[in-house]
Amino acid sequence: MIVDTHCHLHDPAFADIRETLSRAVTHDVWGVIGVGCDAVTNERTLAAAASLPKAVWACTGFHPEWTQLGGFDLEQVEGQIRTHHARLVALGEVGLPWYSLESAADAAGRMAEAKGRLERLLALAARYDLPVVLHAPHGAAVGALEALRRRRIDRAVFHWHKAPLDITRQIVDAGYLVSVTPDLVYRERDREMVEWVPLDSLLVESDAPWRYSGEFEGIASGPWFASRVAEEVAKLKQLPVDEVMFRLCSNACRLFDLVWA
Repeated sequence: MIVDTHCHLHDPAFADIRETLSRAVTHDVWGVIGVGCDAVTNERTLAAAASLPKAVWACTGFHPEWTQLGGFDLEQVEGQIRTHHARLVALGEVGLPWYSLESAADAAGRMAEAKGRLERLLALAARYDLPVVLHAPHGAAVGALEALRRRRIDRAVFHWHKAPLDITRQIVDAGYLVSVTPDLVYRERDREMVEWVPLDSLLVESDAPWRYSGEFEGIASGPWFASRVAEEVAKLKQLPVDEVMFRLCSNACRLFDLVWA
């Protein structure tokens, strides 16, 4: 059995949360970490976790790529964290933008603003001893790693991790985890990373309802994909699937302080 460590259960695709989890269990996924992106999606994620407290765990986040979000939105999310911190297993997803900077007129200014927002959120993570689920792909990973170190955050995962080898080594050496998606099945970049990253530093996720290619083409994305990712990790590590699932699940329980059902 495995945990999907990053899923957008707030999405309308998962309106029937019990059906979603029932389908996931048939694919050996016994639990899901639900992430939020703003105040509205955070509330939906909290509601999903309340409805199935032994199988869904909530994070509250502020997505760095959602360019429509502003200062008032951040204040709302900060208020949610203060109010609900005892119900949360992590802060997420939060981080630094990368993709949205390509079309930004003032990319440097936007990144500076994003760094300031991340600092505010990490201060709350430190205050409430919450792990952090980071969106910090490619070049954004350096700034996110620096911010974690500056705030002395000791538990974090770089979700759907994509970064140069030297930066990934620094992340792993610092004791943080990296997560992989179904992209692992068909993308060489991800496969090369998983081959050398220690198993104890890995997590698997669906990032559903994100759609994937390859064997997943045309299939509804959901938590059930996480077990397939775990199988591919086992293949690359040349280890039994059951052993790899156990260790990946243990990693998730350690990071999010979960009680393994």
